[in-house]
Amino acid sequence: MGNSWLRHLSPSPRNGSHKLVCFPHAGGSALAFGPLAESVGSEFDVLAVQYPGRQDRRHERLVGDISGLVDGLLPEVIEAVGDAESFSVFGHSMGSVVAFEACRRLEDEVGATATVLFASGRCAPSATQSGRVHLLGDRELCEQLLQIGGTPAVLLEDPDFRELILSIVRNDYRAIETYTCTTDATVKSPIVALIGDRDPDASFADIQAWSAHTSGSFAAQSFPGGHFFIDANRRAVGQLIREHTSAA
Repeated sequence: MGNSWLRHLSPSPRNGSHKLVCFPHAGGSALAFGPLAESVGSEFDVLAVQYPGRQDRRHERLVGDISGLVDGLLPEVIEAVGDAESFSVFGHSMGSVVAFEACRRLEDEVGATATVLFASGRCAPSATQSGRVHLLGDRELCEQLLQIGGTPAVLLEDPDFRELILSIVRNDYRAIETYTCTTDATVKSPIVALIGDRDPDASFADIQAWSAHTSGSFAAQSFPGGHFFIDANRRAVGQLIREHTSAA
């Protein structure tokens, strides 16, 4: 793959499939969206972003800011959606902000507007953040990861895996916690915000503030679960994606 930014998760999408470009959470990889790719069905061609420094890109330097991530991935995303009849984007946690900024750049630079921007597990881009997780010591950062879930405890108990995981997570938290966005920054795409009803990082009220960042329509929906509610609700989330892309 070299330093390619996109991974195809749909083995055999049908002709004319709606492209869905997915953006992972802090510390996450493209493979995190494998279950979702299965849930949305063959009418979607699902691609996911692989950030540098993890899995098959583990030997590449980490990118420590949101704008740098968007700079790197944008050319491949432009190429991927350029010949598509339609496309949407789905971001989870940090990925929601990366997806939002990518959509802004797509609109500004090539006039491409996503059918829907799905923002999952993340408060609105202009929300004030505490910005302290990336400053935590290793022990406290491990506790943070265990609290929100998504990282197997057995990996954090292994010194080598723990060092690798914490370096990636701390980098990504630094990127999202130093990110700023004005309240008037918008996209033309309709926005659908999703949240787990027991997410310690954001509430249903928090995600409703995404409505200020679109000139199109807005919807918000809560699912049972914590920060990583998607896999447990993948069929319902897949149905939501199908419904909103179809309606748009």
